[in-house]
Amino acid sequence: MEPLPDLASLSDDELKELIDGLEKEENEISYRRRILHGKIDILKAELQDRLKKAVEAGEGSSIVEANLEKLTEILARKAAPPA
Repeated sequence: MEPLPDLASLSDDELKELIDGLEKEENEISYRRRILHGKIDILKAELQDRLKKAVEAGEGSSIVEANLEKLTEILARKAAPPA
């Protein structure tokens, strides 16, 4: 991230350009973030569905059950973020 220029030396038009540029950058980053969150949600839902089916099919080893519990905590935002 680059530092802000000397604001006192900028004209009104230069300030407006700077604001417009930063707002455009913010919008692009926000859009990318929303796309990533959507993909993450889809992947988590798929994993949760697979683990649930494995448990229901009697394949619920302690690892699968632990993963299902951990995933449920993550989805409920109770788990600590990964290190």
